Amino acid sequence: MSGETDLIKLYSGRILALAADIPRYGRLANPQASVRRRAPLCGSTVTVDLCCDGDRVSDYAAEVKACALGQAAASVVGANIVGCTRDEITAARDALRAMLKEGGPTPPAPFDGLEVLRPARDYKNRHASILLTLEAACEALDEIAARSPCA
Repeated sequence: MSGETDLIKLYSGRILALAADIPRYGRLANPQASVRRRAPLCGSTVTVDLCCDGDRVSDYAAEVKACALGQAAASVVGANIVGCTRDEITAARDALRAMLKEGGPTPPAPFDGLEVLRPARDYKNRHASILLTLEAACEALDEIAARSPCA
């Protein structure tokens, strides 16, 4: 299979549809934490704003400047993160990383829509962009937890 055919397969219609419609795109007016992450290799950036109520995400927004794969990941996260706990989001990040780097299982629900990104496993230069949103969300949750041990 040619490299061009592989890229066409990688940028499937589903990935492009997700990238075109990112839920909760933008910034929150008063986030409890705001984290900007950048993928050095490709320059993709994501800024995640989070609020929590107890141990659950109560509000979320993300500003995403990434390739279609990073945007698709942000779309799945944006559609599912509100109501999730820190442990669920950390598990999703770790599972996504394992899926991409080791062929691990699909991230658990509600983030199982990230399965659509499995074909990117062979494109290591895209992994950082795909992981940005969940990594920024985990960092924001860590910041909130550090200030409020009950969270």
